Amino acid sequence: MKPPPPQGRGAGCGGALGRRAFASLLAAATVALALLCLFYGAAFAPSIRGLPLRFDFRARTTGALPADLVVPSIPVCDARLSELIPCLDRGLHYQLRLRLRLNLSLMEHYERHCPPPQRRLNCLIPPPIGYQVPIRWPRSRDEVWKANIPHPHLAAEKSDQRWMVVNGDKINFPGGGTHFHTGADKYIVHLAQMLDFPNGKLNNGGNIRNVLDVGCGVASFGAYLLSHDILAMSLAPNDVHENQIQFALERGIPATLGVLGTMRLPYPSRSFEMAHCSRCRIDWLQRDGILLLEVDRVLRPGGYFVYSSPEAYASDPVNRNIWRQMSDLAQRMCWRVASKKNQTVIWAKPLTNGCYMRRVPGTLPPMCERDDDPDAAWNVPMKACLTPYSKRVNKFKGSELRPWPERLTAPPPRLEELGISSTNFSEDTVIWRSRVIQYWKHMKPEIQKDSFRNIMDMSANLGGFAASLRKKDVWVMNVVPFTESGKLKVIYDRGLMGTIHNWCESFSTYPRTYDLLHAWLLFSEIEKQGCSMEDLLIEMDRILRPYGYAIIRDKAAIINYIKKLLPALRWDDWTFEVEPKKDALSSVNERVLIVRKKLWDQKPPDLWEL
Repeated sequence: MKPPPPQGRGAGCGGALGRRAFASLLAAATVALALLCLFYGAAFAPSIRGLPLRFDFRARTTGALPADLVVPSIPVCDARLSELIPCLDRGLHYQLRLRLRLNLSLMEHYERHCPPPQRRLNCLIPPPIGYQVPIRWPRSRDEVWKANIPHPHLAAEKSDQRWMVVNGDKINFPGGGTHFHTGADKYIVHLAQMLDFPNGKLNNGGNIRNVLDVGCGVASFGAYLLSHDILAMSLAPNDVHENQIQFALERGIPATLGVLGTMRLPYPSRSFEMAHCSRCRIDWLQRDGILLLEVDRVLRPGGYFVYSSPEAYASDPVNRNIWRQMSDLAQRMCWRVASKKNQTVIWAKPLTNGCYMRRVPGTLPPMCERDDDPDAAWNVPMKACLTPYSKRVNKFKGSELRPWPERLTAPPPRLEELGISSTNFSEDTVIWRSRVIQYWKHMKPEIQKDSFRNIMDMSANLGGFAASLRKKDVWVMNVVPFTESGKLKVIYDRGLMGTIHNWCESFSTYPRTYDLLHAWLLFSEIEKQGCSMEDLLIEMDRILRPYGYAIIRDKAAIINYIKKLLPALRWDDWTFEVEPKKDALSSVNERVLIVRKKLWDQKPPDLWEL
């Protein structure tokens, strides 16, 4: 809504301001201030709670909605915010640097720092001008629309390393990397040969399934691991190469924003069979090796750390010195060299506590204290210590996991730590298989075979939703609420991937990076925490691609209110609502709402679109 034009006449003659002139000037100033507030309101409004006719959430869950309820429209952000990541906004971090007191040398400015309530940008993120529906998988592995990620500077900067090449209106990915110019596919076979795995397959008969790729670039390593039945969590910060993860997700490759700084990675201990660093530009020796010790925490017994870097082979004094210190640190951590060839060294983590017990007293790094929980990973500072194995792991000399894909449905050993029986686990798997079949049945008239690639289960429980999608050509980011973080270790033990998160905050990903969002009882849960349902819907809109879908399964009162918001969210391209079949996981009065987001008009929207 635009303010009325000013009604003043202007200043009087003779250099003196009369009453009318003063009133006119005051009116003009008022209008100017109103326009300024209007302009910045969309970009810096703390919440949509200030909009008229806001309905109280606590009241609406207790009874029926008023028939005449009118939901106001939601403001549209400035086009300059089309790639906003609220909790990783480096511009905001710079503005708040004095209050946050960030230590740049420890990479704290690349960690999560969410905006305070008065700085929250609760507005809809517009797509960039020229945005097109993403190219579908598997073609997207090798090419994306340049208009969707208009950042060709990375192609020029990495032209000699074959990361990416601009080709007309597309960006192509030849499969190269900083350390594997000839292609990630050949590099992966080389690693398998270094470890004497059969048939050049790095999955080693299904025993290597989950990989952490640190400093992943545009995630070509993870892209080519998929053909080996390996799922990689490609990790990189929003740094000077700020769009690398955006490219990875646009390609349809599992990836997330993150950094090895001062806080633990949001994964439980013993989540990955392999960690990989190919010239990842990380100083592994800093702070008594704390970053390498964090990698050690998330590696499984016998897990591998692949290190491809000049320090492993260069003969100059500087690199030789770094190599000696790295070798000494790895030895004190009880890692052994599994293979070293050409430009790559592969270390292996011990299978038992034997080596730890044989270390000379006082050897650094020390063992972690007994009361330290190695699985605590949400907003937990890193610790420069070694995590010993439990008595069970030490006894069985490993994680006891079956090869992939058997481990997907086999009850994992760590269920006992959560007090969940094998029977309940198997029942959960069966229920979610039935639920997913019903979801796809309802969507079948609207979707195509390649409609989905990047999927997020926003409240993943034990990963049953993702497990039921195994035969579809998709990957699932299983998000476990921080209040149930222990369940994430079961998800990783199943050979799936995921992260811990608090949905009262923004998620660490770029806008428009997921094709399908699934939310089971999530809105009921955040309401218990006193958080805003509208804020969560706006966050879901931020990360959902145009023509993407959301499956919301929750109480009927919540579903009814969300339906009122669909036009304001522009999620009314297609909707379907059903009362689902009752099962052992059902809560009272559950409903399922499936909605599709519109592709916005390409014209720049007004800041406050009504």
